[in-house]
Amino acid sequence: MTGLMMDYPLKVYPGREIASRRDDDTMHRYTCADFHCRAHRLAHVLDALGLQPGERVGSLCWNGYRHLELYFAGPAPAA
Repeated sequence: MTGLMMDYPLKVYPGREIASRRDDDTMHRYTCADFHCRAHRLAHVLDALGLQPGERVGSLCWNGYRHLELYFAGPAPAA
């Protein structure tokens, strides 16, 4: 996967840890499997709110786990 943002696809390593720093300087840690579940749930919420293909979703948060989840959930199909 040379030249891409990640060294490995997240779904290939479900036990791999994702770590990000919170606003209060503590660390948030969870696995890729946990991330996948949360992003999938968020995709369902966006679908329930009526998000349609081509519409935009914005994020006003720091580059952390919540931003990562929204980054993947926005374009993901909720099905």
